[in-house]
Amino acid sequence: MTSIDAPQSADEGAEMVTCPICNSRVQAADINRHIDSNCTPAPALTSPPSSSSASSSTSAQTVGRMQTSIQSFLSPNSKPTPSSMSSSMSSSMPAAARTAPTAGPPPPQSHTNPSTKRKRDEPVSASTPSSHKPLAELARPSSLSDVLGHDSLFGESSLLRRLITSKQVPCMLLYGPPGSGKTTLARLIAASLSTQVHALSATMHAVSDLRAAADEARSYRRVTGRKALVFVDEIHRFTKAQQDFLLPGVESGEYVFVGATTENPSFRVNGALLSRCRVVVMNKLGIDDVVRILRRAVGIKMSVVRQKRDGLHNQDGDTEVDRDAVQVPDEVLKFLATMCDGDARAAINGLEMAMDSAIAAGEAAVSSALVREALQKSHLLYDRDGEEHYNIISALHKSMRGSDDNASLYWLGRMIYAGEDPLYVARRLVRFASEDIGLADNAALPLAVSTYQACQTIGMPECDAILAHCVTYLARAPKSVETYRAIKRVKEVVQTHEALPVPLHIRNAPTKLMEDLGYSKGYIYNPDHDGPVEQTYLPDELAVKEFFGRT
Repeated sequence: MTSIDAPQSADEGAEMVTCPICNSRVQAADINRHIDSNCTPAPALTSPPSSSSASSSTSAQTVGRMQTSIQSFLSPNSKPTPSSMSSSMSSSMPAAARTAPTAGPPPPQSHTNPSTKRKRDEPVSASTPSSHKPLAELARPSSLSDVLGHDSLFGESSLLRRLITSKQVPCMLLYGPPGSGKTTLARLIAASLSTQVHALSATMHAVSDLRAAADEARSYRRVTGRKALVFVDEIHRFTKAQQDFLLPGVESGEYVFVGATTENPSFRVNGALLSRCRVVVMNKLGIDDVVRILRRAVGIKMSVVRQKRDGLHNQDGDTEVDRDAVQVPDEVLKFLATMCDGDARAAINGLEMAMDSAIAAGEAAVSSALVREALQKSHLLYDRDGEEHYNIISALHKSMRGSDDNASLYWLGRMIYAGEDPLYVARRLVRFASEDIGLADNAALPLAVSTYQACQTIGMPECDAILAHCVTYLARAPKSVETYRAIKRVKEVVQTHEALPVPLHIRNAPTKLMEDLGYSKGYIYNPDHDGPVEQTYLPDELAVKEFFGRT
């Protein structure tokens, strides 16, 4: 028996449980004291120095790592401290447990100056920024009242806001484009619940991490009676089989699950998991919303600049408070918001680069040219393998079908200038020329095929004019779907009927045996007659079937 078991030998019949924070084995009667005391081990009845010290050190390291992870997710702009974590956990316990006397040695006292410690522990805000963090991280809202945009989701009377403030958060999937606020919402939910948080990302965690998080959340529920929060970012990167590990806990309500994805959950999330979660659609932010976010980010950025400058020059008596102030006109903010297409993170990153460049060059204001240089190109929402790919090609097809050459060129540009393969677009034009124009203009199909061959020869960017030429022609051409509808009717008959035999009179008879069997007997050779002849070419079962819809 190891030395860590010595305290337990005093009461061999006592029930042992696993601490949900440090994973140590603790008597059930002592679990509340153990958690309230920041996972400090109870004093041993017999205290062998070597083994007990090693166990205590290992537990302290485990607690420290978990506290850092949880505090970092809940408040990324603040530095976690054991005391703040202990008070948060204590507040989640019953009143009797919080007032119970605490055994064991008191936590170590800090010798830091109180005023300095208070400033260090405060969340980063516009007044106390942290210069080493990206501006996009500093500008994250710290409460629902700070959220800009998504008024239908976060308004005072919205269902989601009432659920969050009442701590009755259901399992949910946050679905939206990059920079729409999914991770921010997850952090606000975690902060409102004041519970244990397991934050994972499918881009950097394995299935074993997912299983471990689910197991720890179940253990936390059994010990404390409270639900932990399991947050999985980019959940669509886990396969549907891997997502099954979350299903038992979600179904039994052992923890609150929140997933975030940029892909349509209907296609990329396990159907059983999807049916047990509320899907929250976070549409891309509007231009006005992004402008408001950027105005707030400008103030935070200038606070960072002044704090850094004051730290370097205040000792020399520098009193030029606004020496490094840089103005960002509203028209520049609107231009930046438009270029970033609703992606608040991309907009803030571009703003930060532009302001840093202006400060370094000693310029008094940020210009649109500087923003354009920082971004290089528009952050158009387009994924060659995602939903937006199919949305835009559908818009192009329907615009040409509606003979709107203006809209057709716009959707073409949205695809090819966002990085779409021009040959993919050209293949769709070949199909359109036959499906939607058909016999109304027999020149459309050869033009579309020539367009494909030209795109193969010269590629982008030169082939944009060739694609525009073809798209404009097809949009303006007369339309006919006669053959397209006819072949669809044929397909339906072929797939729903038996394979009917070819009538004998239109079969070929190259041998004497075939002639004797009646092949080609009664066939009328049309060129031998001046006019049409009465002759059937379909099986008797389809003799009255009209695929072209004629009556």
